[in-house]
Amino acid sequence: MILRILEGLCKRLAASIYRLGLRNGSMKEKAADYRPPFFTSQEIDMSLNSFITLGRSGLRVSPLCLGSMTFGEDLGWGASVADSETMIATYLERGGNFIDTANVYTNGHSEKIIGDFFAKKGNRDRVVIGTKFCCSLFEGDPNGGGAGRKALIQQCEASLRRLQTDYIDIYWLHIWDRTAPIEETLRGLDDLVASGKVRYIGFSNLPAWKVSEAQTIAHFRGWAPIIAMQLEYSLLERTAEGELFPMAQELGIGIMPWSPLKHGFLSGKFRRENAGSVDTKRTAMGVPSETDYLVIDALCAVAEEVGATAAAVALAWVWSRPGVESTLIGARRPDQLQANLAALDLILTDAQMAQLNEVSKPVLNFPADINDHVAPMFGFPGTTIDGHTAPASPMLSASANRY
Repeated sequence: MILRILEGLCKRLAASIYRLGLRNGSMKEKAADYRPPFFTSQEIDMSLNSFITLGRSGLRVSPLCLGSMTFGEDLGWGASVADSETMIATYLERGGNFIDTANVYTNGHSEKIIGDFFAKKGNRDRVVIGTKFCCSLFEGDPNGGGAGRKALIQQCEASLRRLQTDYIDIYWLHIWDRTAPIEETLRGLDDLVASGKVRYIGFSNLPAWKVSEAQTIAHFRGWAPIIAMQLEYSLLERTAEGELFPMAQELGIGIMPWSPLKHGFLSGKFRRENAGSVDTKRTAMGVPSETDYLVIDALCAVAEEVGATAAAVALAWVWSRPGVESTLIGARRPDQLQANLAALDLILTDAQMAQLNEVSKPVLNFPADINDHVAPMFGFPGTTIDGHTAPASPMLSASANRY
């Protein structure tokens, strides 16, 4: 109990110190947008070896994580083995240490490419390798996928075989298995951690309430906690800000955005003038909508202003967002990877960030709006707290009488 109290006091102290040192001494930024000193920010010189502590853990990772969903040509659109190995080597040479894959990526070939690479090159212990389970590779087998004990343990053993390693650094629940009790999943994962086959646990693509339930159960039962969460996040997909971001920040879970370029929509290849002419066979996503193009137009304008690619600006925006710790990047060709890594050299101004924030502002689900705009007015009318000024209450202003 004493340790938990001290931890809470330290968190509040760190937050207070940071707020006092906000850029230009301004207190106008929302309290929800603060970054404690131990997180990255736009003011910090970024590189792949400017490592981030992932969530409430002792694991240090690069701010950009190399995703490998494109590794292997098995599905008709991915990278060759040679190009995949070139991208791994390039990423490592630039100082990166964080590689992400999944058992289902190119039907297991992605894991094998990574395993073959480190079997030949060595230094496996110098990198953080994460893989995922839940997706089945065996059609018709009810236990071939999912998050039950039988399924998750046999999926882990298969991933270890393909990766040619004794352990997985982060083992991610890829998708939500609604049929498996979360206690069974958590206990199975904790057993894998205790056995040494897994170091840390992560969740991906689950609703905030389910992650909160799981983290609470793990905490009170002394099981391995969830240290990070993968979620879709980009200038074209910001609805995670409503529930998932606040949940993760409150529970000590690091946020790792995937698809920061929205399946290529923000890469720069989609423009109004060439709408419909871009090859989209990988994603089957079609082409951007008119609403998407409003964001893409603003993105391209900022990219032209700073002399960078649209992809670099979109990535720089993502990793600059409060709560984001490491961003997943993927590429089908080595030159695409180099273009994505250019985001580390890019610093957007306050005006540019504000422009992108405004044009991409999401419509969040209930009760986000009422808590952001109505609750402060009713709870703290006419006051400024943590840099946020609440408006006066029209009900209090309508009458001076109090009873």
